[in-house]
Amino acid sequence: MIPIIENICVEKKKWITHDEMMDVTVIAESTPGPIAINCATYVGYKQKGILGAIAATLGVVLPSFIIIYLISVFLNDLLEISWIANAFKGIRIAVGILILNAGINMFVKMKKRTIPCIILICSFIAMILINIFAWNFSSIFLLLIAAVISLVIFLVQGAPSGKGGEK
Repeated sequence: MIPIIENICVEKKKWITHDEMMDVTVIAESTPGPIAINCATYVGYKQKGILGAIAATLGVVLPSFIIIYLISVFLNDLLEISWIANAFKGIRIAVGILILNAGINMFVKMKKRTIPCIILICSFIAMILINIFAWNFSSIFLLLIAAVISLVIFLVQGAPSGKGGEK
């Protein structure tokens, strides 16, 4: 998403400079919400002030909102059409693959320390078992359990010293 935003805002429209785009990316990554919305709000504000920020934000949010709303209104009727139902099955598989790809990329970039790897493996096994046996257990709770375990380990071991949290 960031390269697309940079291509449009910096290279094609020249609304902001490359340095400003780097700043926007850092700010957008560190604030809540999707990057596209945060970037649009910044660029809109830079161009036309508060009204520009509002217009740019609405310009990014409204099309998706309207499309999703219309789909949700007619979803049951649409799912009766076989090729649309099959398309949703394909989309579900594609989303799963994208999530798996993101997880693999995060694992590859992660520092391979013992405790985080153990938590990762245990969480992965738990998710597989939950899905295989169709247990009624939310993945959100699994994430919260992993976060609590990580926090407890962090508190017991103490904060790492040194730059970047390295001992």
